Amino acid sequence: MRDVGIVGFGSYVPERRLGVEFFGDAAAAQATSTALMRPPRFRHHVAPDERAAEMIERAARAMFDRLALSPEDNVDILLTNVLLPDALFTGSGAEVASLLGCRPKVILDLHNTGCASFPYLLKLAKLLIDSGEGDTALIANVQNSAGQIFAQDQVRGRGHASTPGDGCGVAYLTAGGPSPILGVFTKNSPEYARDVRPVRPDGRKYWEPGDSEVDVEFDRELGAEIIARGNRLVPEVVSGVCDTAGITPDDIDILVTNQPNRIFLQNWSKDLGLKSHQHLDTFDLFGNLYGAAAPITMDHAIRDGSIDHGDLVVIAGFAHAGDFAAAGLVHWHGAAQH
Repeated sequence: MRDVGIVGFGSYVPERRLGVEFFGDAAAAQATSTALMRPPRFRHHVAPDERAAEMIERAARAMFDRLALSPEDNVDILLTNVLLPDALFTGSGAEVASLLGCRPKVILDLHNTGCASFPYLLKLAKLLIDSGEGDTALIANVQNSAGQIFAQDQVRGRGHASTPGDGCGVAYLTAGGPSPILGVFTKNSPEYARDVRPVRPDGRKYWEPGDSEVDVEFDRELGAEIIARGNRLVPEVVSGVCDTAGITPDDIDILVTNQPNRIFLQNWSKDLGLKSHQHLDTFDLFGNLYGAAAPITMDHAIRDGSIDHGDLVVIAGFAHAGDFAAAGLVHWHGAAQH
């Protein structure tokens, strides 16, 4: 089995930055509530014509420039996860390859695993490099639903609409890369897959024409149970990946997770016995970035020095209503990225 490591990270957030006032009275009322219940101070929204592939290209080119590498000759494997696919039939991978000028041997557009997709992409990239499909991999997460779903006139006044933000995070992996992936632990709970879904007030399917706007809702009768799942799942998979590496959560230097809300962030840190500076938090800067939160947070933390050479970093998350959770363990040996 080949050693596979991360070489670098990159990120991109759209130019449009919004405060809570954009979302009306519901968000304004939440903003004056207790600290744990407040929406994020800011979030970024995609432009109406901004495509997921373009977001990936911007994040990837910035990363490759810092690494002094050309994407044209250095991407054997390209893996993407886009929350709201705008390339309905082809996926975004082929468009990304065209924009970057590369011809990967493998292009895979992963549609599932949601907020926990980044550690899963690490696992897939490692498996593909291990199997001899290539020596290099570009993996990308895009969250692009905030400016397209939660900014709609009929949706943005609802209490949950002010939490999501848009952005893209990428990572570059190679055989023998400097920051080895020490393990990835995954947990599937398929019985929870239908507990979150796109909805319209009139009952139409999301793609059927009509005047009502599509929203995303959790099963209202399961609200408390879904929260309990989220509180439980991330510490479970973090402990799981530590077990596979022969360490304990006490050995973790840095934890990076998806950023759904302050309550989850606080509860995960407390359950794992981590201090506040060990669990990186970008919620107020970017809102809930879903699967893109992990690589975006990693990129910013590396560049601002929050992650040091030699740190044991766990990247974890849970998806949707809890149907999937994953954690990856990385021994960071990279220099600060400026």
